[in-house]
Amino acid sequence: MKQNYQLVLDQTIQKLQGENRVPRLLLHSCCAPCSSYVLEYLSNYFYITVFYYNPNIYPDEEYQKRVWEQQRFIESLPTKYPIDFVEGDFEKDLFFEKIKGLEQEPEGGRRCEVCFRLRLEKTAALAKEMGMDYFTTTLSISPLKNAKLLNEIGQKLAEEYRVDYLVSDFKKRNGYKRSVELSGEYGMYRQDYCGCVFSYQERQRQKEERK
Repeated sequence: MKQNYQLVLDQTIQKLQGENRVPRLLLHSCCAPCSSYVLEYLSNYFYITVFYYNPNIYPDEEYQKRVWEQQRFIESLPTKYPIDFVEGDFEKDLFFEKIKGLEQEPEGGRRCEVCFRLRLEKTAALAKEMGMDYFTTTLSISPLKNAKLLNEIGQKLAEEYRVDYLVSDFKKRNGYKRSVELSGEYGMYRQDYCGCVFSYQERQRQKEERK
């Protein structure tokens, strides 16, 4: 049976409001545009710390550009509850070690699954260390990302690290559309590839084919 992750999130938020609780959430963010709607939405219900951990990003200048844009957006966004920011280590070597042998996988395949787990596991570990109530990721806002896979990884890690995973599918209810709108409103840099060297190369091939 297909799970409605947005409905599960609605129920979680309703329960928290009924208990008059504002929990602490560690939100893994892949970039500012993807975080935009998620932060606008969840900052009404959680004290959020954005965790920017993306060792897959290529090249180095792109990584730094995305970090700056994430920080700029957080500082610009008016919210009900404050948002903090933590930058993880830029562990490029670890990323390549994890995906070794999967370099030729297509986008959305096994390589991406390994990359998701790497980033979410770092998030779960930090959430445990910081005493957070929940952790989750912005990745499901992309129409190209598998929300079922992301939630399954998150829920398994929740069991391992004993920190609740906030089940979600942020593309629902026009979440992706709203992220595009917010990107325009805040004049954001909006990249045209996911992040790693392989997605960059695939995007370049697509551009060449269009020519």
